[in-house]
Amino acid sequence: MDRIHICDLLVRCILGINENERREKQDVVINLTLYTNLHKAGKSDRIEDTVDYRALKKHVLALAESSRYLLVEALAQAVAELCLAQHGVQQVDVRVDKPHALRFARSVAVEITRKR
Repeated sequence: MDRIHICDLLVRCILGINENERREKQDVVINLTLYTNLHKAGKSDRIEDTVDYRALKKHVLALAESSRYLLVEALAQAVAELCLAQHGVQQVDVRVDKPHALRFARSVAVEITRKR
């Protein structure tokens, strides 16, 4: 299956269980791999024949920025469901990184795969 990658999408949102994480937005990095069939779009060169990843990016940003999840896992699941609702997306890999979540670690990440 063909893939579209959206790499290192930076968003600021409320995410976490600690008191300070519930008050102030923090940086979160989202990476997506969308599995779809790109054969028709490759032949036609028409946006209607592919996943509109610009529109999807806007939806992911809006979802994350307005969210108040306690767990990284919950944000990843919500993003996966949003992606699978897009026409043509059969499967998605979602990775959500939370930089500086742990002392002495650059990041903590959750990666999930969901299918239609």
